[in-house]
Amino acid sequence: MNSTKRLFRMFFIFLALPLCISLDTITPNQPIRDDKVVLVSSRNVFALGFFSPGNSSKRYIGVWYNNVPNRRVVWVANRDNPINDTSSGLLAIHEDGGLNIYGKDSNIPIWSANITLCWPNNTMAKLFDTGNLVLLDNNNGSQRVLWQSSDHPSDTMLRHMKLGLDRRSGLNRYLTSWKSQDDPGTGNCTYGVNPNGFPQLILYKGTTLLWRFAIGCLGGLNHKSVLSYVNNENEVSIMYNEADEVTGAVVEESGVVRRSTWTDDQWTTLRFTPWERCDNYGSCGPNSNCMSYNVNNDLDCMCLPGFEPKSPTDWNKRVWSGGCVRNKNGTSLCRNGEGFVKVELIKIPESSTAQVDRNVSLKECGRKCLRNCSCMAYSSIGDGKVTTCVTWHGDELMDTRTLPNTGHDLYVRVDAIVFGKVCSLDYATYALVFHYFKKEILK
Repeated sequence: MNSTKRLFRMFFIFLALPLCISLDTITPNQPIRDDKVVLVSSRNVFALGFFSPGNSSKRYIGVWYNNVPNRRVVWVANRDNPINDTSSGLLAIHEDGGLNIYGKDSNIPIWSANITLCWPNNTMAKLFDTGNLVLLDNNNGSQRVLWQSSDHPSDTMLRHMKLGLDRRSGLNRYLTSWKSQDDPGTGNCTYGVNPNGFPQLILYKGTTLLWRFAIGCLGGLNHKSVLSYVNNENEVSIMYNEADEVTGAVVEESGVVRRSTWTDDQWTTLRFTPWERCDNYGSCGPNSNCMSYNVNNDLDCMCLPGFEPKSPTDWNKRVWSGGCVRNKNGTSLCRNGEGFVKVELIKIPESSTAQVDRNVSLKECGRKCLRNCSCMAYSSIGDGKVTTCVTWHGDELMDTRTLPNTGHDLYVRVDAIVFGKVCSLDYATYALVFHYFKKEILK
């Protein structure tokens, strides 16, 4: 009898354990039930469990900073498929080895990692101190990654998390905003990598491009963190490697990407994008350069060499959106004495359709562009190891702006007349002359 009582006592203790313990691993025999168990990473940096955002009563599985007040969620599994009650939620490893979330119907998952194994008994899911939830095949003492949350981000980019394209698998990792503070569903803003041409970081709101920057030129952003950029046959990606564990970049539904860190018991914004009017995509229209030097952050636009305002009337009214067109009195740009004018310290134009050649010197890049009559401009981008020749073709150079104290040189094709007049001046002097006459016109 005593042995029977002892077994019952141990049984009830076992049932009670999930109410008071924290784990960092889910196994087939140890699921996560709503309000029963919370996963906590080994050094208590991140936690995972069920939560309700804002004023909502709907339930989601999420990952959040464990030691930061006012829970800040960095990843949501079932963001578009919430559970509508607070008692039925279950995160479990299925008998096929996959990771699923269940609601009231324990037979049909509302969310799944979509993994099926022939030998599922050794599957486990572990929460790491990077905030990454990883599904592992723990077989014969070796662990194989089957799935990880960092490959399917929500609205937050954490350190050691990649954004960009895995060219081998076709997986493209990008952020999407929450719909609202009460709804973590897929929102309207996306932030990620466009791998085409010369790869760029891009920020969209719906189908509208709000901001972009060529990744190979990210030094121009003056990031206060360590940023690694990879572009090879396997992938094109970026990743932050800062030491501070509680740091992340969030894409907000308003159309801003805000990078913050938790210091001195408060969130401190390191940077947000777009951060000034010249950051907004195409502020000055095509074939122009945006310069916001004044304290009021007003736009100040000028045409690139060889171009003139499409509508002088609009430009005199400081309505810049029409941009610039080729000088009407210009001559042929094809083997007719044309040349290039250097525009210094700029954010290079939109480059998704640009042509890219690696290991090409600046001089050869210029020759390559000159030989091709459709080439409008070129730039030589170096990362300390490889020099990349980027050339633009067509009728428009879009979203160029001057950067303070940094940036790259852009060589713009001009006809023989403009080349003779402007090439004797550096672009800075040309810009000063332009602004003097513009101010005279505006008086």
